Amino acid sequence: MSEGVFAGGLRREFETVGSHEELIAFSRDYCEYAVSEFELSVAFSRVSWEVSTRAKRRAAAVKRPKVSETAVGDPIDWSERPTVAEDGGAPTCTVSLSWRAFESFDYEEWTATLRHELVHVEQFQRFGTTDHGPAFRRRAAALDAPVRVRHFATPAYLLTCTDCENVVARRYRDCKLVREYESYVSSCCGASLECESPDGAASDG
Repeated sequence: MSEGVFAGGLRREFETVGSHEELIAFSRDYCEYAVSEFELSVAFSRVSWEVSTRAKRRAAAVKRPKVSETAVGDPIDWSERPTVAEDGGAPTCTVSLSWRAFESFDYEEWTATLRHELVHVEQFQRFGTTDHGPAFRRRAAALDAPVRVRHFATPAYLLTCTDCENVVARRYRDCKLVREYESYVSSCCGASLECESPDGAASDG
């Protein structure tokens, strides 16, 4: 089967996802395709998958054990680490997928999100840690993946500077900044703030 035909099959698979199990199956299938297509160094035997219905902003995340004295760029010898797996390799990390993000994203944005997470997995398995630094940005660019994945939830409140009218903060729930926004000033102009919901209704504060 050619790569083009296989990729077309993935798109059709995406369009029929209707359960958490199917989302994991599709995402794993796509990631295995991407690893081959972009020549990523990822051991899927050390990756587990889950779907989150609680995440409100992040589309996906890689959950991993914290490993001390590590840095992106310094390859790690897992056999010398207390977090090592029984077979002497990297411990398992978990790719957590947000169901709400999947419902909000189209095929292109969801698969770009998966490629973003694959960079994190590759960095963790190789270096014992991961970040969004220069090495990540270069790798993400090579994979046509975003460095920052779009927040899929609509903020409940936007706080804007009354001088330059720029949005200086987004909040997804009621909090002290929302309730007491009149007590704060913007970092850009030192001006007072205005608090509005995205539909333009001002907050009573």
